[in-house]
Amino acid sequence: MERTQELANMTRVQEFVLLGLSTRPEVRDALFAVFLALYLLTLLENTLIIYLICSHDELHKPMYFFLGNLSCLEMCYVSVTMPSLLVGLWTGPYHISFTACMTQLFFFVSLICTECTLLASMAYDRYVAICRPLHYPLLMRPQVCLGLAMASWLGGLLVSVVKTMCIASLSYCGPNVLNQFFCDVSPLLNLSCTHVTLTELVDFISAIIIFCGTLLVALASYSAIGVTVLRMPSATARRKAFSTCASHLVVVGIFYSAALFIYCRPSRIKSMDLNKVLSVVYTVVTPLCNPIIYCLRNKEVHRVLQKTLHQPGS
Repeated sequence: MERTQELANMTRVQEFVLLGLSTRPEVRDALFAVFLALYLLTLLENTLIIYLICSHDELHKPMYFFLGNLSCLEMCYVSVTMPSLLVGLWTGPYHISFTACMTQLFFFVSLICTECTLLASMAYDRYVAICRPLHYPLLMRPQVCLGLAMASWLGGLLVSVVKTMCIASLSYCGPNVLNQFFCDVSPLLNLSCTHVTLTELVDFISAIIIFCGTLLVALASYSAIGVTVLRMPSATARRKAFSTCASHLVVVGIFYSAALFIYCRPSRIKSMDLNKVLSVVYTVVTPLCNPIIYCLRNKEVHRVLQKTLHQPGS
């Protein structure tokens, strides 16, 4: 009887309050202008890359196929998190319904898992190109590239379905305040008033498989590339290859460091301000930097861009 009364008194939360990136009115306006500019710049960069890859035959190669997928993903990625960040900076703490929160969580988890797999696929592509160039046309034929891309997107959706269902099935009895600028795994688990051991286990296993698995693939690929580059007789070729790999490793390192810190132990991060800073790194900084590092610094892309800009009527 007491248990029944206790359950009856547990009112399920119908909405959450997102505190946003900052609760200080004096800095919100400046931050809004900065992040709006970053959002628009990210969309512009990735739109440009997708247009160049689709409209020029010389970029119809496996490397650019993956870059096109990554750019498409980045546009979706920032469009899931940045609008809520901007709304929070414009209005202050705001209410989001339970359904909208779970929908945002679903797309966010799906896209972050897809990005991990795509980064690993891109690292493997560079490994084959540099370490096994004679086998490159066979190992990275169009069917293989398409299969890797589809596995990345579908794998992210599958993982997200499982994680979102687990988190949505938990009971949230209040408080309903999320110290974050979007609906994220860790803040939601901290608010649950039911036993979360199974959900934590599912989250931990998926983090090990997705994050650690793809990180190992990326590190193994770049390590093999490094060994191959050191054996190159030409100093110029070595510098060029190291410059490219170092840039790629910086992006991979920033993204995985921030994401792994949060998602390998999601439910007991005490410093939520640190959590928000790290969230900004992989939801804002990496989508902004990826097009510059992976594509816009590429000489082949530069030539195509200059050709496009100097076309008659441009």
